[in-house]
Amino acid sequence: MFLENLVYYLMCLAAIVVGIYLLKKFVGCLIRTVITVVLVAFLAYVYFNYFQ
Repeated sequence: MFLENLVYYLMCLAAIVVGIYLLKKFVGCLIRTVITVVLVAFLAYVYFNYFQ
């Protein structure tokens, strides 16, 4: 009984750690993507308003 509970809690802990790791990777990538899109949009705005 104790060993089954221990294995269950260890698996839950492992799932939480992996979930946090993947979330950090995804959020980091998402933030970089948003910043890149905003920068490209700003550069396009500057180009079309000042150089045309």
